[in-house]
Amino acid sequence: MDEDVLTTLKILIIGESGVGKSSLLLRFTDDTFDPELAATIGVDFKVKTISVDGNKAKLAIWDTAGQERFRTLTPSYYRGAQGVILVYDVTRRDTFVKLDNWLNELETYCTRNDIVNMLVGNKIDKENREVDRNEGLKFARKHSMLFIEASAKTCDGVQCAFEELVEKIIQTPGLWESENQNKGVKLSHSEEGSGGGACGGYCSVL
Repeated sequence: MDEDVLTTLKILIIGESGVGKSSLLLRFTDDTFDPELAATIGVDFKVKTISVDGNKAKLAIWDTAGQERFRTLTPSYYRGAQGVILVYDVTRRDTFVKLDNWLNELETYCTRNDIVNMLVGNKIDKENREVDRNEGLKFARKHSMLFIEASAKTCDGVQCAFEELVEKIIQTPGLWESENQNKGVKLSHSEEGSGGGACGGYCSVL
């Protein structure tokens, strides 16, 4: 069944508790939104296959708890990841301020130095914004990350966040090819240079 899948990628979603990590994941994998979603305890895990630029990739997406008491999971959780989605809540400045802590953790535990990072400012459907889009963009540029603002509630930017991340990973051959070298991987170049594709100008890609 997986014969036409180019690669399997491990994607992590990290960030403070309550920023909407699980909601983003649910919206992407199941296209559902639950405003009463309980906080993740430990790690949640979902698999979804998507097609980017004519290449199918199976994503194993790990959603972690943002609370300190679950930090013991950290080293094994980061091991072997090819992409990370770092989430903050645009209505809570404290979740933006703490992004540096998460980046430090990522650098400490991540086993690859060419991992692709995507910064997502979630909850743009809310009116009480505390973090301006330009601040997010500036932070992302400073740390060489992809950037998008999104809303798990309205679906804005969610699909695009994952697609852009996967596209960038596939364009970084050393990240995933080593695991596929015996499978005769053939990349599709049909849409090369077409830019963000279906993203409708949401993404600011470096």
